[in-house]
Amino acid sequence: MNKARKTLLEKLFAEHGQALVRFVVRIVRNTDDAEDIAQHAYLRLQKLSDEKELENPRAYLYQIANNLAVDQLRRGKLHMEYINQQLPAEEEALPGDDQADHQSPERVLAARQQLQSIYDAMDSLPLKCRQAFLLHRTRGLSYSEIAQEMNTSVSSVEKYILQALKVCRRRVDMN
Repeated sequence: MNKARKTLLEKLFAEHGQALVRFVVRIVRNTDDAEDIAQHAYLRLQKLSDEKELENPRAYLYQIANNLAVDQLRRGKLHMEYINQQLPAEEEALPGDDQADHQSPERVLAARQQLQSIYDAMDSLPLKCRQAFLLHRTRGLSYSEIAQEMNTSVSSVEKYILQALKVCRRRVDMN
């Protein structure tokens, strides 16, 4: 990158860094995610400005940040829809209405087998995937908190948790 482009990015960062983060926070409602998005916006602007002369770099920067924030919200929404589809609906009635049927030996055995399948699935996961999933499910950490604790990106955490859910679902469905 030539010196003029580097100076342009430094100037944009100095003049608009905090304002850009505040702009993104209004969209994603999370400061950590907003800071990550702002950083990615600067990186994309750098790549774009290497290719061509920009007429209004500030406007491009804000548009890039807006697009990245909207993309993250969309991914988050899709992720939540996927999770909701994978979890059994609590409203579904169990077959047989009497309490004795719910705790029959067959049902207890089936539940134990299903639980063992989930344990096996967890054991088969890569370490980071298992760690992210357990931090989310057992400690109730948000994706950004997990990303911070694991020193990785929020999108990586999303991928780890999705992978864990898919593996668990496959194992349970096999039994």
